[in-house]
Amino acid sequence: MIPVIDVFAGPGGLNEGFSSVLDETGNHIFRTVASIEMEKSAVRTLRFRSAMRHYRRTVAGSQSALNDFLANRSSLHELMENEDFKLSHKHAAREVHEFELGPDNRPDSDAIISEALGAAREQPWVLIGGPPCQAYSLAGRSRRTHDEAFQDDHKHFLYREYLHIIRAHKPTVFVMENVKGLLSSTNRGQNMFDLIRGDLEKPSDDLEYELYSMVKSDLARLQGQDFLIRAEDYGVPQKRHRVIIVGVRRGSGLSAPAVLEQRDRVSVGQAISDLPKLRSSVSRGIDAHGDLWATLSDSVRTLLAAQDIRFEASGPWPTSSKERPKAQYDVENASLREYFSFVRPILVKDLPTWNHESRGHMTKDLLRYGVMSGMSKERGRSVKVRELDRSLWPAHKNIDALVVPFADRFRVQVANEPSTTIVSHIAKDGHYYIHPDPAQMRSLTVREAARLQTFPDDYIFLGNRTQQFTQVGNAVPPLLAKLIGERIATIMRY
Repeated sequence: MIPVIDVFAGPGGLNEGFSSVLDETGNHIFRTVASIEMEKSAVRTLRFRSAMRHYRRTVAGSQSALNDFLANRSSLHELMENEDFKLSHKHAAREVHEFELGPDNRPDSDAIISEALGAAREQPWVLIGGPPCQAYSLAGRSRRTHDEAFQDDHKHFLYREYLHIIRAHKPTVFVMENVKGLLSSTNRGQNMFDLIRGDLEKPSDDLEYELYSMVKSDLARLQGQDFLIRAEDYGVPQKRHRVIIVGVRRGSGLSAPAVLEQRDRVSVGQAISDLPKLRSSVSRGIDAHGDLWATLSDSVRTLLAAQDIRFEASGPWPTSSKERPKAQYDVENASLREYFSFVRPILVKDLPTWNHESRGHMTKDLLRYGVMSGMSKERGRSVKVRELDRSLWPAHKNIDALVVPFADRFRVQVANEPSTTIVSHIAKDGHYYIHPDPAQMRSLTVREAARLQTFPDDYIFLGNRTQQFTQVGNAVPPLLAKLIGERIATIMRY
């Protein structure tokens, strides 16, 4: 197998995609030998996923301990006490490193990578990862517009740690990912993308890389925008636009990777409609089921009826992920079939869905969610908050202004379109991620957000719910990573 080093790994989106690439006989082509990440909850998730891979790869015959856990027949604690899984988790602890990359730590990170590669460092191998993007994202730059220290924020230059690893360890191929804002970000008047591109292409000790776009094959005319991948055009049910640079070492004998082929789009409704229906509880300890839920439903029905919109809310519904229906979806569409074969692997096809619990919301928000979802479903778009009956307007200071700041702070993820970008802010509130089904009156769960990111259903996110949402929002869509990995596998194996 081709070794992979994953740096700035987050919860493992790139890693999962590459780990899913198979050859014609069903064998894995890539194997991650080291992941480096500094955030504790993401490290827990990475180690657990690594342990699952190792357990499935090494435990012969029955894998009942893991199957019992995935089927809710045993707890996480019981799984971790299983002797076979303990050994797999010890392996994962050696593979996944809780470590902060930086100029002061380079000797230690170099040692981690050298030890992980071992004798394979002389063989073809791949470096993957995305340096932290807060300094380049539009939201991050907006928050720090008047911050004089922003220009010197070390996050602007963490890409140099990636560059250092390239120069020190000479990967055959690298895949570098970052936010769309990188293309317009500047530091002291210099465009950051041009700076990074220049550093990557600059010869160093006779080491030089050819940079490739995965969406445009004309190398002679590549501009910054040509490295931008719109994930919704490649079977990801989310409008996530990311800069992805593929570098191939000159003199390696490898050809240019083929560009990605566009696919039919997958919508929010297609991606999550087979998951168990949930109803939110009301925050601050009041339960939203029974009489209270009936009252809320009646209120939504009345408000929608005033606009000639029919509202249906049948029940009872499950209140936890322990009751999961079998998948019911149309797979005539090749893109949709590919999506579901990835997110619902055969090993877990009829098992419960983890990380699928609704968070609580205030009563007024539940009503607002229900009405906005009903109106959006009827109109085929996400309605603005001031299109609601005035009784449902939030008590924002500028709500009556001619131009309302953050007018789309409440946003329904429309069923017949890919979602908006899943970002880490989903951890703080769900107003921007309202479920398209008006009867559910809630924001998306971690699992639904993970589905829109194309994480498989048996990819378990650890940590508290806020940490889980943050991990999902910071990830690269694994299905997109798999498509890129397949192109790289082709040039490295043939």
